[in-house]
Amino acid sequence: MFTFDLLATDGQARAGVFHTPHGDLETPVFAPVGTQATVKAVTPDQLRALGATLVLANTYHLYLRPGDGLIAELGGLHEFMQWPQPLLTDSGGFQVFSLAKIREIDADGVTFRSHLDGSVHRFTPEKSVAIQENLGADIIMAFDECPSPYDRAYNEAALARTHRWAERSLRAHTRRDQALFGIVQGGVFPDLRERSAEFIASLGFPGHAIGGLSVGETKAEMYAMLEVVNAVLPEDKPRYLMGVGTPQDLIEGVRRGVDIFDCVLPTRLARHHAAMLQDGGRLNLRRQEFARDPRPIDAGCTCYTCQHFSRAYLRHLIVAKEMLAATLLSIHNLHTLVHLAQAMRQAIREGRFEAWAAQVLAAAGQGGLP
Repeated sequence: MFTFDLLATDGQARAGVFHTPHGDLETPVFAPVGTQATVKAVTPDQLRALGATLVLANTYHLYLRPGDGLIAELGGLHEFMQWPQPLLTDSGGFQVFSLAKIREIDADGVTFRSHLDGSVHRFTPEKSVAIQENLGADIIMAFDECPSPYDRAYNEAALARTHRWAERSLRAHTRRDQALFGIVQGGVFPDLRERSAEFIASLGFPGHAIGGLSVGETKAEMYAMLEVVNAVLPEDKPRYLMGVGTPQDLIEGVRRGVDIFDCVLPTRLARHHAAMLQDGGRLNLRRQEFARDPRPIDAGCTCYTCQHFSRAYLRHLIVAKEMLAATLLSIHNLHTLVHLAQAMRQAIREGRFEAWAAQVLAAAGQGGLP
C-alpha cells in the first residue's frame, strides 16, 4: 500500500511519489502543521487552494484533548478535521520531553504531567502507536527520545532507548493502512547518527524520519548530520526531516536528499505579523512604513493574499487586531513554502536543481554551504 517511486535525481536531490491510501504525495513536499487537528487560522479548503497535500497533527496534544478515543469514535482524524488528503502524526515524544511539566524516563517509557492541567500520564512505544492508530493518519511515527544535541552521554543513552522503542513500536503496529516511520537520532555526533541510521534502516520501516535537528545546533551542524544520515538511509524509501521550515533549510535539506518537511514557522510568524518572502527574507507588517504601501507582500507571489490585498490593508488589520490578519498572512506564508517545494520538484525533474538552488540562495544572501 505504501510505495515510493523515485522519479528523478540531481546530485543528492530527489523527486519522487509516495503512495498512500489518501492520495499520492509528490516529493519534495512541505507539510503545514495542524497541531490540534487544525492549521491555525486556515480552513481545509484554503489549504487545498494554496496547494498543500500533506498536513501534520500532534499525538501528544490530541491525546490530551479531545482524546484519541473520541476521535476514533467520530470516524478518525481525516473525518474529524475534514482533511481528505494524506495526514501525518508524530509520536508525541518531542512534546513529552519539551512541554511536560515533570517527566520521569525509564527503559519502558515516560511518565509525565500534562502541560494543561498537571494530570499524570504515561507514554510507552505501545501507547504511542495505539494512540496514532486511533487517530488514523496515513503516516505515523515510532516513539523516540529527543535529547539535547550536545550532551554526548545523554545522546548515547537516549539512542539506545530510541532503538529499543523503535523495535517495540514495530511489534505494536497493527494497521496496514498506516505507514510507520522509524526515527533517527544522535544529536550532533556523526558516529551516533551513522549508527542510528544503520540500525533504524535495518528494521524495514517503509520510510524514515530524521529527528533531533533544528533544536539548538548550528545550521552547519544540521546540514552535516543530514549528509551523514542520508548516506546511510536507503534510497528507495522517503526521508522526513522533522520540524524544519525556513526556505534556506528546505533547499539545503533537499540538496542533501530530504523528501518531506514540516514546521510551525509559517503560521507562527503570521500570528506575529511577519510575512515570509520568496528570497528568504521577512517583512514585519506592523511597521509604520507599510501604512500607505499599495504593493502586495511579494510582487512575484501568486497566493490569494498577494493577488488581492495590499501591505497597507494587512497592516491595518494587524493594528486593528482583526483575526483576518492571521488568516491572510498564514495563507501567504504557507503558499511560499508549499510552492518552494513545487519549484524544487520541477527543477529536479528538469535536471537543473543545483544551478537553481545556488541562484536562489545567492539571491537571498545565504550563499549556501558546499
